[in-house]
Amino acid sequence: MAQINAFFKMLNELGGSDLHLSSGSQPMLRIRGELQRVKFPELNSQELQGMLYEITPEPKIKEFEETGDVDFGFDVPGLARYRVNFFRQLHGVSAVFRQIPSSVMSLDDLAMPEVLKDLVMLPKGLVLVTGPTGSGKSTTLAAMIDYANRKRKDHIITIEDPVEFVHTPVSCLINQREVGRDTKSFKAALRGALREDPDIILVGEMRDYETIALALEAAETGHLVLSTLHTISAPKTVDRVIEVFPEEMQAQVRAGFADSLKAVISQTLFRRVDKPERVAAQEILIGVPAVRNLIRENKNHQLPSVLQTGRHHGMQTLDDEIDRLLRHGMISPEDAYRNAVDKNRFASGVGMDTLGDLG
Repeated sequence: MAQINAFFKMLNELGGSDLHLSSGSQPMLRIRGELQRVKFPELNSQELQGMLYEITPEPKIKEFEETGDVDFGFDVPGLARYRVNFFRQLHGVSAVFRQIPSSVMSLDDLAMPEVLKDLVMLPKGLVLVTGPTGSGKSTTLAAMIDYANRKRKDHIITIEDPVEFVHTPVSCLINQREVGRDTKSFKAALRGALREDPDIILVGEMRDYETIALALEAAETGHLVLSTLHTISAPKTVDRVIEVFPEEMQAQVRAGFADSLKAVISQTLFRRVDKPERVAAQEILIGVPAVRNLIRENKNHQLPSVLQTGRHHGMQTLDDEIDRLLRHGMISPEDAYRNAVDKNRFASGVGMDTLGDLG
């Protein structure tokens, strides 16, 4: 058994999400969103590198030694699957292992809004799940793919770096491709996907101009495309997609994006105060005609107003969802205030009358 497996077992037993191993530091576990030290000696770079290389495929070792960074997926049979990142820092090598649940949670398990089921049943278009790192984007997308897998009879292709949740085909054919192992890049896999008769394409992350352009092309040509961006709100997601293109192309892209966008689901993850779990709050923008017109006419600053009045379409603002979680006793007033867009709305809960009280 690999030496590192003892840390994986500890992470699993304590219900943690991430294992941090860093040269010059004690091992640390992220539990309910907070890092906690493990009672273990500080790791030096040489011993940590030996521990990591024991579980690392040879091609990934070579990549890490050439570039100083590497990502891959790793399984511990009978325990869990992990998304792995190695990187170099001042004191030597470091690694982060994100634990991926062995089974895919359903949209109902995650208490996700019903509109997500409707979105993943659409025949074509673009659905984006956004939020900062660690906000549960991959978990939400996996639950959406799982719902489609059970309710549709179609071909699903996922392009990931690395593959995280492993899906067992139910009613769909599912092909999961890992960047670096099964394909050279996201854009190469996306180009190939357009010739592979897919109905649903999951792109793990829209990282660059070419990947975004190909994802838009796929959404415009009769495929349902699901993907992620590291943006913090639905309106900022629209800005990000448009601004990645050269200025002379933006008017054309804006029109195509407006036609293909079906939804932006922007997530923030909270620690629950009523049980040892975490819960996601979503801001949901649906691509109704009013939204499409604003995007087409470059009036993105008006999107928050549509969010506030579009509840009958399945839309919701982040602050409304934070308020609901707070009223149900699921999150703390401090976390509500910290993550709110309109902090004045939640200021009284933390003993403040206005933002001016921050001093």
